[in-house]
Amino acid sequence: MAEFITILDGLEVMMRLGIHPHEVAPQRVVVSVEMTVVYPAALGDDAIEEVLDYDFVRAGILAMVAERPFALQETLCEAIAGLCLADARVRRVKVRTVKADIYPDARVGCEIVRVR
Repeated sequence: MAEFITILDGLEVMMRLGIHPHEVAPQRVVVSVEMTVVYPAALGDDAIEEVLDYDFVRAGILAMVAERPFALQETLCEAIAGLCLADARVRRVKVRTVKADIYPDARVGCEIVRVR
């Protein structure tokens, strides 16, 4: 068995996220995902077909935030975690979202961990 940590870090998206009237307009949200991926054996070839291609996570997040607004960061994190866990090789996922521009002196975020 082989275990790897696959990371998508600092993906900036413009999306509708929040409960306040001023959050109706899209805002900058930074998304980071860390997945523990388990393979049945050590990798033999240097080929993308042998590993989890993180393009599906990036594309899935971009589609998700384009399709619908989210009221809560917690809900957004859950949806992203579900996307990642759809691949049976993902055993653990940590998702962090950060609203980058809410306050002039701080960023606010949410982080969750889900384990299969």
